[in-house]
Amino acid sequence: MTTIQWFPGHMAKARRQVTEKLTLVDVVFELVDARIPLSSRNPILDELIGEKPRIVILNKSDLADAILVQKWVAYFNNQGISAVPIVAQEGIGMKKVMSEAKRLLKPKFDRMAAQGRKPRPIRAMSIGIPNVGKSTLINRFIKKNVAQTGNRPGVTKAQQWLKLNKELDLLDTPGILWPKFEDPEVGKKLALTGAIKDTILQLDDIALYGLEIMKEKYPVNLAARYGLNEAEMKLKSPDLLMLITERRGFIDDYSRAAEMIIYEIRSGKVGRYTLDDIPEQSPSETGKR
Repeated sequence: MTTIQWFPGHMAKARRQVTEKLTLVDVVFELVDARIPLSSRNPILDELIGEKPRIVILNKSDLADAILVQKWVAYFNNQGISAVPIVAQEGIGMKKVMSEAKRLLKPKFDRMAAQGRKPRPIRAMSIGIPNVGKSTLINRFIKKNVAQTGNRPGVTKAQQWLKLNKELDLLDTPGILWPKFEDPEVGKKLALTGAIKDTILQLDDIALYGLEIMKEKYPVNLAARYGLNEAEMKLKSPDLLMLITERRGFIDDYSRAAEMIIYEIRSGKVGRYTLDDIPEQSPSETGKR
């Protein structure tokens, strides 16, 4: 798979707008995909957000490895960053996001009250790479479809302020990817989980990578889904794709088989999985928070 470069004009504009609007918000909601909590974080966000209070929201946590979800929460906490796993599609974890935002901002709002200023809703900014579920999160908060959603990256194209409820005003932002992925593995993970439009990549490349990484990390799930025995699991990924194509009755339609494999991995039909490994932390980083 070649180096992926992906930086449309609207994303460059969004980056400038985020920088300009940060002064207007109290807290940043940084959405990531719980299956790739590190690969789905935009590395420029640390620079943009700075010291602004932040909550990393691990969305699609129902598709991720349950044990590793909790380990990732602990990892972010040890970095001094609040983290909350959610399933935006089902509305699971939304109350926890709000309670964590209130906890983080209590000192600020207490100071405002002491100065005699009237209570106001928390002002938050929703930010993250495409297709991590920002619009779904907003619609769950407000309990109706005010933000356009779609199971494809790049649906939100402009910033918009949304009054979600009496307690929260939220600035929605378009997904911001970075100019290129220095680590090809990051690009592959983003492609497999759907953060990059399928039209700019070869589906068979994505499917082959999916088979390879599932063989490595979740071989039992892969074998169970496609009825593979021990010998078949040792096949190289192209041969495995051919076998699955035949087994599913697609004859020689490898593109159709590749599309099916990608869909089944993305939708959790091959089981829950987390592709990112938790970085090792130095003793000084542990228990920071």
